[in-house]
Formats: sequence, structure tokens, C-alpha cells
Amino acid sequence: MTPDRFQEVVSRYKDLRVAVVGDFCLDRYLEIDPDRAEVSIETGRPVHNVVTVRAQPGGAGTVLNNLVALGVGRIEVVGFRGDDGEGYELQRGLQAAPGVSTEHFLTAPDRRTFTYCKPLVVRPGEPPVELNRLDSKNWTPTPEALEKRLIDSLRAVAEACDAVIVLEQVDAAETGVVTRKLLDAVADMIAQRPNLLFLADSRRGLRGWPRVALKMNAAELAAMLERPITADIEEVKEAAVELAKGSGRPVFITLSERGILAAGPDGEAVHVPTLPLRGPIDVVGAGDSVTANLAAALAAGASVREAVELAVVASSVVVHQLGTTGVATVFDLASLLDQVPRS
Repeated sequence: MTPDRFQEVVSRYKDLRVAVVGDFCLDRYLEIDPDRAEVSIETGRPVHNVVTVRAQPGGAGTVLNNLVALGVGRIEVVGFRGDDGEGYELQRGLQAAPGVSTEHFLTAPDRRTFTYCKPLVVRPGEPPVELNRLDSKNWTPTPEALEKRLIDSLRAVAEACDAVIVLEQVDAAETGVVTRKLLDAVADMIAQRPNLLFLADSRRGLRGWPRVALKMNAAELAAMLERPITADIEEVKEAAVELAKGSGRPVFITLSERGILAAGPDGEAVHVPTLPLRGPIDVVGAGDSVTANLAAALAAGASVREAVELAVVASSVVVHQLGTTGVATVFDLASLLDQVPRS
């Protein structure tokens, strides 16, 4: 992608309207000072003294954070939070971001706010070390009344959007935003507006999803096709093309240090290798930066190759941000675009 073409694509971001539908959670970081370590008088066990607490939207919120960093004009939030302190923090974090509408971010008194609590040992001049995470999740099915409200919200915002990102972050089926009935509603919307971009990502795999653009890793690709796939790029390319032809929508395969491979329903495939490492890395959030950049670029008229190139650069930016779930700005992308390798 040339600098002129890059500017042409990103200049359209301010006019985009993108919906992010899925499992929003709170990322809460507890920064521990090891020099203030104590031993509990009551239990005799070590005490970690937390000196800084910071929080930001995570899960689907990480995708949203990256869309905000790109300057997308309006971002519609479709999801839910609990009626609790974590939910208040999450709502406040979402509302603080420019261009974000939380009109369809629902408060559910009968659900907990999905929370990742991440203790970090922080030493001056060293990368932070994450201790065992403390998660708060919902383990029962999403109530039908809430599910219906989410579907109604999705229908309302999709009418005016240029792209819809659907992200499933929960481990247990039917416990989050992306339920079977919501996916059936997505299928109906695709039938009504076949040219509207729906881009999906799920940590539980994308088998059985409607005919949407799919973003996954190589292991998830193998699971989708129910056969082992080796690390050979050509074999991954053939499998991705097969899946794209079957769904009639693009497929994007993240390959960790080997970059991203994309295939279209026309049988064309592109592979963009990753950028060289520039120091210590933290891979948390890299996949979400890929999702956000693919959606924004494609909605702005970029080709599949151009979108993948931007996504590769964004993930390279994010993995070098330590101790946080990072984002990549348009300025970040511009500074590294000339380093994109050619396969």
C-alpha cells in the first residue's frame, strides 16, 4: 500500500459507523510493588501490596478501543453489563471514548459484569510480570428477556452501520451476548442487506455461524474443516480458500509470527508476513487489533490485501505495548507501513 493510498483509506474512517456486538468486559490491572512485600500476621502468607489500580474496556471493548484509536466516527455498542461496581467502571470507560454510543449497552441486574482482574508485578526498568488472573463471568444461560433486548438493539443499529463486528469472548455457550437466537437474527439481516460487512470472531470457534466474514487462527480453521492442517502456508491457503468458497465471504487466518493469510470466495488468497520484532512483546490484544483494522479498512473501501497489510502493522504495534491491552493509531500505522514484508 502506497502512502497516498493509505491516506485515501484512513481519511474515510471519520465518516464510518461501525457496530461492535459482543461480550464487553472490564480489564482491571492491579500493579504490585514487590519492594512493599509483607507477610500477613493473621495467616503467615505473603501479601502483595497494590500501589496502582487501572481499568479499561476489554473483550469486545478492546476491539472498540482500536476503532477509537483509528478515528472511526461513530461506534455503536451492543452488549450488557451487570448492575455492579465493575459495570459502572466499564460503562464509564466506554462513554469516555470519543464517538462511542452506549445507548444499546444494557444494564442487566441478573448478570455479573464480565471482568478480567490482572495482578502485575512492576519493577522499574523491567517488563511487568502478570500473576494468576482473577476472572468474574456468568455461568448460566443469558435470560430470554435480555437476549430479546440485545437482538432488538442489533437490528436497530445495523440499519445505519457500514460494518458490524460480532465478537464472542465467553467460554460457555449461551452465557454471553452471542447466543444462537442472536446469530439467527444476524442471518436474517444478511439476507436483507447482503452487502453489509459482518466480521466475526469467537474464542469458541465459528462453526455453525451465518455467512459472515470469518477471522480465526490456524487451529480454529482446522476445527472448522474437521481435519488436521499443517503449518505449511500453501496448505493453510488451500484450506482458507475452501472455507471462503463455501461461505461466500472472506476468511482471515492469523498465523502468529508468520502474519495473516486471507482468502476470498473468488478463490484468491493473500499472505502478508509479520513485521520483525523490535523488542520484548506481549501478545494480549493483538488479535482484537487485527479485527478492528480489518473491519475499518474494508468498510472504508480497502481491498482484502490492503486491509490485511494494515492489520499486520497494527498487531505489530500492539504486541510491543507491555502490561496493557494496547491499540494502534493511524499515526502508528503510518510510521511502520513501509516495513510490511512481501510474501
